Amino acid sequence: MKVMSVILTTTLLGALWASAPLRADDLMIYPKGGQSPEQQEKDKFECYGWAKNESGFDPMAPPTATKAPPQKQAPRGGVLRGAARGAVIGEIVEGDHQTGAKAGAAIGGMRRADQKRKEAQAQQQWEQEQQQIYTEKRNRYNRAYSVCLEARDYSVN
Repeated sequence: MKVMSVILTTTLLGALWASAPLRADDLMIYPKGGQSPEQQEKDKFECYGWAKNESGFDPMAPPTATKAPPQKQAPRGGVLRGAARGAVIGEIVEGDHQTGAKAGAAIGGMRRADQKRKEAQAQQQWEQEQQQIYTEKRNRYNRAYSVCLEARDYSVN
């Protein structure tokens, strides 16, 4: 179960990294002061380091989750469990274990479906939170990177 959680987290974070709204690589950088290609590379590298330190975000590092994904709960209810309980209760109350089994199966199935729905909602909420956090950090880095390059006489879009 933990292995699946790690695989899912890694896959999600990889997707976040690949679909980042605007990466530093995507920025259009134009030297306004006639800087040489060597000077441009030097400035980009120095601004990368400064922006990384200023923002606390490293665009070259693989993304990491800020918190663990929601844990899946042990299955509760379910059709078979509900049928067994319903059969016992139906036999005791009405002397008809088949009717109780059918009702118990239905209730057990509904409980399990509700549990799965809640788990899916929690996973989706976690994914959205992680994407929002990643995007905010990335944008903070991009602003710092752009400011540094603009201070060195580059046009950045």
